[in-house]
Amino acid sequence: MYAQPNPHRTHALTALIASTLATIIGVGILSAVALLFQSRGLPLEEFVAAERACARLAYVSERESCVREWVAASHGHRVAQR
Repeated sequence: MYAQPNPHRTHALTALIASTLATIIGVGILSAVALLFQSRGLPLEEFVAAERACARLAYVSERESCVREWVAASHGHRVAQR
């Protein structure tokens, strides 16, 4: 007499909507993080090159200051080119 909705169909539709929304949010967050790293962070290749250039130093504090100086010199050169 009374038409009852199919519970499997409503659960499937809800799950589909939830998974689509979760995918969109996840992709948005990953894109935002990637853009922040590209725009504000130190590129990994630059950091690795600085680490290799300063690997000869024994103390961590000396190595960190060498890396900072190396990166600063690299950025100064890039600014001078513009």
